[in-house]
Amino acid sequence: MLATVFSGSVIGLDTHLVRVEVDISGGLPAFHIVGLPDAAVQESRERVRAAVRHAGFDFPGRRITVNLSPADLRKEGPAFDLPIALGVLAASGQVSADRLPNVIVAGELALDGSTRRVRGVLSMACDLPALEREAGSSRMVLVVPRENGGEATVVSRVAAELVSSLKEAAGVLEGAEAGAPQKLRSRSIARECGDGAGPDLCEVAGQLTARRALEIAAAGEHHMLLSGPPGSGKTMLAERVPSVLPRLSEGEAVEVTKIYSVAGLLREEGGLIERRPFRSPHHTVSDAALIGGGRLPKPGEVSLAHRGVLFLDEVTEFRRSALEVLRQPLVDRRVQVSRVRGSATFPADFTLVATMNPCPCGYLGDAGKDCVCTPLAVERYRSRLSGPLLDRIDLHVSVPRLPVEALRGEASSESSAAVRERVEKARAVQAERLADSGRASGRTNGRMDGRGLGRHCALGPADRQFLEKSAAAFGLSARSYHGVLKVARTIADLAGAERIGEPHLAEALTYRSPEAL
Repeated sequence: MLATVFSGSVIGLDTHLVRVEVDISGGLPAFHIVGLPDAAVQESRERVRAAVRHAGFDFPGRRITVNLSPADLRKEGPAFDLPIALGVLAASGQVSADRLPNVIVAGELALDGSTRRVRGVLSMACDLPALEREAGSSRMVLVVPRENGGEATVVSRVAAELVSSLKEAAGVLEGAEAGAPQKLRSRSIARECGDGAGPDLCEVAGQLTARRALEIAAAGEHHMLLSGPPGSGKTMLAERVPSVLPRLSEGEAVEVTKIYSVAGLLREEGGLIERRPFRSPHHTVSDAALIGGGRLPKPGEVSLAHRGVLFLDEVTEFRRSALEVLRQPLVDRRVQVSRVRGSATFPADFTLVATMNPCPCGYLGDAGKDCVCTPLAVERYRSRLSGPLLDRIDLHVSVPRLPVEALRGEASSESSAAVRERVEKARAVQAERLADSGRASGRTNGRMDGRGLGRHCALGPADRQFLEKSAAAFGLSARSYHGVLKVARTIADLAGAERIGEPHLAEALTYRSPEAL
């Protein structure tokens, strides 16, 4: 007898429909899986065999052939355990096959027949309309482990059945209710999305210039590089960037949660990620871990930081090859990972915040300690950051070391909540202004394209002459010139100004001066 169960294979962030075809025929007992399965899928034979027995069913002692169609699409992971087991039960006549055309099944099985969470369920839920069209059904139900309930019920239009065991999944095919999926309160995960009180700007004493630059970066989504001696507060400032960012919109939250679901980082049963990600990879991170990769491409740190912050502490300690792969996503806000077995495009719209010392010893230009580095050593150290990469960073900020007596002003510092209020107002102005500029132009000044610059960053004759003379004096490239315009537009928005003026341009230029590094 033949039974077909629909499932899905997540490649990148997209779900491809997979038909799990199970045939039981006469002959010596055997269990074969074909259709480009990886090792995890091949091993499902033993998991399915034990789970069927412990769930109270009879495992057929006949020849079983499982075909995962389309056969030229690579299948990986344990998510095919549950559909294979249901296919075996339906093909052997132990459960009804009438509802099989109306369900899409995914889930891992334990040996005792219980289900375990799998990756990519949110992608399946978001892509369910396309899967329905491909399967030729108008209304399909997603059958997934109860541990995936939070992400399965995020999309309101999706009907989901949450099951805790193979026996419950078999009951769904018989028409029984596995348990009404309820809308679960959105939870957060790990450090990226914790609901607890995080670092606050009120804990940072002094550093008014760096605090101002941080506010500008948050308001316009501008990339920022902090340079200063050890102990000046660079890392402390960078870690407080998320505290001044607006909360994720519902659409942005779905995007971020989908990435974390595909990456297998949703550890708890919960709903949408509510706070912007903050990723801080170690300087030993590989190129593939930073940009994404694997036999079948998986999202890297740049995608895990989507809609949030990618923090590179001591950026000059990162390998040159790892830093250079950032050049494309810094501009395109997405990354395409191509491998022999497949390719995938991941979103990577993040704000880069990097820190560095001015020289190998760290004290070049410091008022309290002499630098012991030779000019050649300083040049070699700074050359670890290429010109094209620095050109893509709009804000270059010098963070001097504060004298001890300046730390007494800590209690009077402005809080993150006050800064976030100004950031949200500035972003609201930008969103309204850029609403008709097309999606490619983004919704913040830092994401404006050339057309947006021409329409929204117009200068008067005197202001343009001032900027052009300054650009020539600083030796700015065309990209840096446009970066100054974007930063000036953000400064004007924070000040509530309709047009960019010379004071806004002058402040923006201070973040491009050679002394900033």
